[in-house]
Amino acid sequence: MSSSAPQDTGRQRLWSVDEHLADVLAAVRPLEPLELQLLDAQGCVLVEDVTVPVALPPFDNSSMDGYAVRTADVQGASEEFPAVLTVIGDVAAGSGELPTVGPGQAARIMTGAPLPPGAEAVVPVEWTDGGTGGAAASGMTPASAAPEGAGGEVRVHRAAEARAHVRARGSDVQAGDLALAAGTVLGPPQIALLAAIGRGTVRVRPRPRVVVLSTGSELVQPGEALAAGTIYDSNSFALAAAARDAGAIAYRVGAVADDADTLRATIEDQLIRADLLVTTGGVSVGAYDVVKEALTAAGTGDGDEPQAGGVDFRKLAMQPGKPQGFGTVGPDHTPLLALPGNPVSSYVSFELFVRPAIRALMGLPASQVSRESVRAVLKADEPLRSPAGRRQFLRGAYDPEAGTVSPVGGSGSHLIAALAHADSLMVVPEDVTSVEPGTELEVVPLG
Repeated sequence: MSSSAPQDTGRQRLWSVDEHLADVLAAVRPLEPLELQLLDAQGCVLVEDVTVPVALPPFDNSSMDGYAVRTADVQGASEEFPAVLTVIGDVAAGSGELPTVGPGQAARIMTGAPLPPGAEAVVPVEWTDGGTGGAAASGMTPASAAPEGAGGEVRVHRAAEARAHVRARGSDVQAGDLALAAGTVLGPPQIALLAAIGRGTVRVRPRPRVVVLSTGSELVQPGEALAAGTIYDSNSFALAAAARDAGAIAYRVGAVADDADTLRATIEDQLIRADLLVTTGGVSVGAYDVVKEALTAAGTGDGDEPQAGGVDFRKLAMQPGKPQGFGTVGPDHTPLLALPGNPVSSYVSFELFVRPAIRALMGLPASQVSRESVRAVLKADEPLRSPAGRRQFLRGAYDPEAGTVSPVGGSGSHLIAALAHADSLMVVPEDVTSVEPGTELEVVPLG
């Protein structure tokens, strides 16, 4: 949907979801590239094209354990009339000096070993007697256990065409080919390719370091005993896990009590390891909304535009997650997103605003910053209700095969169990107050 001008509520204007996201992304710049070792670069985004310096594989090699032969010597071979060849030696993977296979000869060869000169094909050991003089072999005896196996004779029971069971030089990639393009996210297969072509390091944008901290004197860490009026801190765990899922390196800070000075000090301490700060809780209009108190006291805006080096607290035309904060803090103007404290509100806010910020810091293109949405038909017993003028995000169970989505739990922003069983968000636009069963609507899969 297109952005619209913030609505005027009389005291503070109301921002649209799209406008707030655009504001966040406009302030986030991709991290500076670094040259990293391969395993340190996992999950990072390439900033340069990588070309292949040497062909893969770099030489013709065997795809089977067996015997390297000349095709003329095994032509017409069968179990009744096997081709009898003289075995002139072993060729193992990593072999340097290779024997030359002449007429009537064969060389034992292992998977991955270079094809020796003179050989035109490989016959699998199962097509031979394995040099035992008996029936078809089921495998090869290690050279260390039976060195005599490298000599003597072998009976071949089947013919082989030229290049049979031979992996040709350059059959994977040729020297000069594009191995990986700039913008590629490096996962295990990409790391494997870089190692295979001899790259020990690669130039990437590093994974963003995201510090997550929750606020509230009522919060207790899991594993500790609950006292009267306290609850377990789930938000910091949820958001740290979500940050990792988005591609970041996440640092979770234990809950900060409702004290503005303590929160300011904690944020200052965390700046040294943060490319992005995320707080949860304390952004509404209550007497103990510590995040708003601490960061507005540092000299920020009044709900219109964020000042340089400050945090702007605003209201969004969305449910859940109406109160939001965004700006920069510290000498390096580190981005900070202040999310609501209700568990569902904070998670939905993360998906809409923090995840895109993380992906932008990684240097991903705009098309990969936010999750892709799909269209699905509402499968429900009753209509979905939504407040006028608010974009609502409801938990759903999406069935991609059937093309349907069903509500999970109610609309309450505290329903953590319902969130845990949902795999998508159903989106109800601002101008829609009721969605009838059977109606198609926008769905954001969370997997």
